[in-house]
Amino acid sequence: MALIELQVPDIGDFKDVEVIEVLVKPGDTVATDQSLITIESDKASMEIPSTGAGVIKELKVKIGDKINQGMVIATAESGGDASAAAAQTAAAPSKPMRAPEAAAKDAASPAPAPSPASSGGGSIDATVPDIGDFKDVEVIEVLVKVGDTVAADQSLVTIESDKASMEIPSSAAGVVKELKVKVGDKINRGDLLAILEGGGGTSAAARPADAPPPAAQAGSPKEPSNEAPAAEASPSAGVPATSEAVPPVGDQTLAHASPSVRKFARELGVDLNRVKGSGPKDRVTQEDVQGFVKAALTGGGPKSAPAAAPSGSGFGAGWPAWPSLDFSKFGPTEILALSRIQKLSGPNLARNWASIPHVTQFDEADITELEEFRKSTNETLAKKSKDAPKVTMLAFVMKSCVAALKQFPRVNSSLDADGANLILKQYYHLGFAADTPNGLVVPVIRDVDRKGIAEIAKETGELAAQARAGKLGPAAMQGASFTISSLGGVGGTFFTPIINAPEVAILGLSKSDHKPKWNGSSFEPRLMLPLSLSYDHRVIDGAQAARFTTYLSEVLADMRRVLL
Repeated sequence: MALIELQVPDIGDFKDVEVIEVLVKPGDTVATDQSLITIESDKASMEIPSTGAGVIKELKVKIGDKINQGMVIATAESGGDASAAAAQTAAAPSKPMRAPEAAAKDAASPAPAPSPASSGGGSIDATVPDIGDFKDVEVIEVLVKVGDTVAADQSLVTIESDKASMEIPSSAAGVVKELKVKVGDKINRGDLLAILEGGGGTSAAARPADAPPPAAQAGSPKEPSNEAPAAEASPSAGVPATSEAVPPVGDQTLAHASPSVRKFARELGVDLNRVKGSGPKDRVTQEDVQGFVKAALTGGGPKSAPAAAPSGSGFGAGWPAWPSLDFSKFGPTEILALSRIQKLSGPNLARNWASIPHVTQFDEADITELEEFRKSTNETLAKKSKDAPKVTMLAFVMKSCVAALKQFPRVNSSLDADGANLILKQYYHLGFAADTPNGLVVPVIRDVDRKGIAEIAKETGELAAQARAGKLGPAAMQGASFTISSLGGVGGTFFTPIINAPEVAILGLSKSDHKPKWNGSSFEPRLMLPLSLSYDHRVIDGAQAARFTTYLSEVLADMRRVLL
């Protein structure tokens, strides 16, 4: 094993570009070219790939830091190919990525054989410049129209790939005479964007110069990383998993907008997720942001975009406007800002509740003997080691749920995007809701079927502690096939947990209580655990749900059934 440095590669002659997202955490295993961080300028955002493979030992950057070429992003522990990875880290890669500002500058360089800019008027061809070895990148926004006067380096269109979005600038000044592209078109280097009419004004950067070596464009298609960014983090028990790498103003990684619009919104303090987009695919434009601010300043209040109903849900495209009242007319009031987690969880909760036909099955499990076994287990573990994990009832419930999920595989499934097929999962990754000062998050225990009770208890304790400290990374909250939400430590009898899409069921646990149960000849006190199973009625019917909770109750009453 060897320690290697993962540095910012040669991505152009940029300086002090801001880190807006950190995609990995210590302990993550990364592959060469896997994205580590996201950086953003006023022209583009892009992901910076790893120059080596290994296990992340220490992160050297955080959100808000300004980075330059050669800076160390993280240190990693490499295996047998450490020397090769280290050599790759020290040297510039053969196909260097471009930084946003460098790409914007290169974008102004001429494409092969463009029509020369006339100094005395006439037509000028504005073509796609050399911004890397990309192909068929989609135009998602056209920023000018016929008749507009554009300056050299003014953005004409925005393109977007799976890794980055970028605005393509004009290489000359003039009046737009004709547009040659539209939203949805696929463009390549040298393609004609527009015909300009005017004289001079050619960008200095667009004049012939020594071309830089071929570089991989920031948005060049690549195999997606296994680590999804925070914006795609799955919701918790009705609450979405969130990354620590979320911008402080408005968690804008979820919004569909170009980099310049994101920057514009941040400067105004606008949460893009609350702005209804009028562009293609509900993309937020600068005019949308301006309209949002104007409405707020004129007393109209911020207009949140209504949650779009999922396909096939049976709901309309919009919702009635939220009632707006001046509550101060009725008495004293106080404004309390929602936490970042609450801001993200609201739309997901509404979507899941509105689009999934929820039904909740209630049951009780007799855990009298199991609770005695849990106590004796803790005593035994404590005698062996003072650092032994404290085994909670949740660890036993997780192990019991695996047995029930194997017995009823539809509960451990998801519908596909079209709702036509059921995806049965052959793994058992269980999420559990953890209460934090900022709201609920849902860490995930992977491969519960392969772990013992003590190991599960230790892992849940460690993840819960990380969640409370705000140090839980996005990878730790992804991939759950089934979720458990426990209120046993708080109180209550039964409740209706909201399903965490794309899962099809969620189990709620309430506070256990002693109840008199008839044993055939007399009543005796038994410790009963309330169970609440919310399920997607499109996938699971009432009889299956009742059989699931009945079987789960039987397993909890006698853990020896797990051995079967």
